[in-house]
Amino acid sequence: MDFGFTTAAYVVAAVLFILSLGGLSGQESAKRAVWYGIAGMALAVFATLIGPGSGLWLLSLLLIAGGGAIGFVVAKRVQMTEMPQLVAAMHSLVGLAAVFVGLIAHIELGRVLAMDEPTRATLDGFAGLLAHKTNVEVNILRVELFLGIFIGAVTFTGSVVAYGKLAGKLSSKAEKLPGGHMLNAGAAAVSLICLFWYFGTGSFLPLALMTLAALFIGYHLIMGIGGADMPVVVSMLNSYSGWAAAAIGFSLGNDLLIVVGALVGSSGAILSYIMCKAMNRSFISVILGGFGGSTGPAAEIEGEQVAIDVDGVASALEEADSVVIVPGYGMAVAQAQQNVAELTRRLRAKGKEVRFAIHPVAGRLPGHMNVLLAEAKVPYDIVLEMDEINDDFPSTDVVIVIGSNDIVNPAAQEDPNSPIAGMPVLEVWKAKQVFVSKRGQGTGYSGIENPLFYKDNTRMFYGDAKASLNDLLSRIS
Repeated sequence: MDFGFTTAAYVVAAVLFILSLGGLSGQESAKRAVWYGIAGMALAVFATLIGPGSGLWLLSLLLIAGGGAIGFVVAKRVQMTEMPQLVAAMHSLVGLAAVFVGLIAHIELGRVLAMDEPTRATLDGFAGLLAHKTNVEVNILRVELFLGIFIGAVTFTGSVVAYGKLAGKLSSKAEKLPGGHMLNAGAAAVSLICLFWYFGTGSFLPLALMTLAALFIGYHLIMGIGGADMPVVVSMLNSYSGWAAAAIGFSLGNDLLIVVGALVGSSGAILSYIMCKAMNRSFISVILGGFGGSTGPAAEIEGEQVAIDVDGVASALEEADSVVIVPGYGMAVAQAQQNVAELTRRLRAKGKEVRFAIHPVAGRLPGHMNVLLAEAKVPYDIVLEMDEINDDFPSTDVVIVIGSNDIVNPAAQEDPNSPIAGMPVLEVWKAKQVFVSKRGQGTGYSGIENPLFYKDNTRMFYGDAKASLNDLLSRIS
């Protein structure tokens, strides 16, 4: 198969990936966009397997089949509530792959450079590509694979830590080793020195030292970010994995890998920036792992949390004309989205206005709540973003908060020492009545206390969200 077919196939695959990414901007078009992505990846893999220089294609097919089988099993077993940590785990694999590919490229480059000219002329595939490089191109290649390994290593350990925090296996608090940012700066300085060392000598030692330093940076960066900001971290790691793939694409001379990596890297960076704006955070501080901690003692909260039973909630809903539901990660954990959808249908059947308020960082993954509600067949037109609905809370009769904490926390506006100070939030406390569905009186995943729970117009609807909504449905026909 000649380069013409491979190039044409890569162009078509790249177009399909762009269409896929563009289609994800809308809930209806997202279904079609997923198939564009599947088709593009299938075409890319096929073209790579049969293209020039492809060897061991049978082994490649076996590995693809094995990986696909594992992916299928994992996808069937993983609940939607576990999707954030699954995404983090997938990012770690991309980073690890970039590290391995970069190291193998270094070994192969050394092997080719050690050959004499007549022997080099007989090489094909990736070795043949290396054999025809000039000294300048070899130096450029070294920089490319160095950057690919560095970004991949940072992505790998950072994603592993993010997985641990999202899965509850590590503390969700922002934690740094003694020395804080100076340790990160020192590791970055060591990596920079190793770059010049490797550029000049091409030896393995500076590459190995840089890899260790990058692995530490990824670990320490993400450990220094609090749990409340994990949605931004997942998006940021997605961007890192894309840039790692693009860098390795340059090393391998694979144009499609460069394009796909650039698409993933840029889209992840843009999404991270948008989410930082939604949280009033500095984009640079996110990249450096510099937020998630408080600036001083938090304000004391007066009052007490007042509970309400299911009959009280049902009575308030019967009397209400307008209802806003605010879903959060607690809804996902309880798998209560179907119950929420049924409650919505019954209330709308009674002529009540029911809408959903979605914060940009609700849940632990961008778009997490939108996916859950779409899965439960909640109409798209009543699912509104924060900017679309925030001004309507003062005229809302009842707000039901299901498993949310930080995104409805008035401390973001009232307490300058709060870890989320300045973060735009859903101003649910301005509604006439607020019911908070919550398992208990704890502070939740981020560990930040919420004054909303103590306000006069707030009542705590304690219990598992799914069970509580089941009881509520039994009283609303």
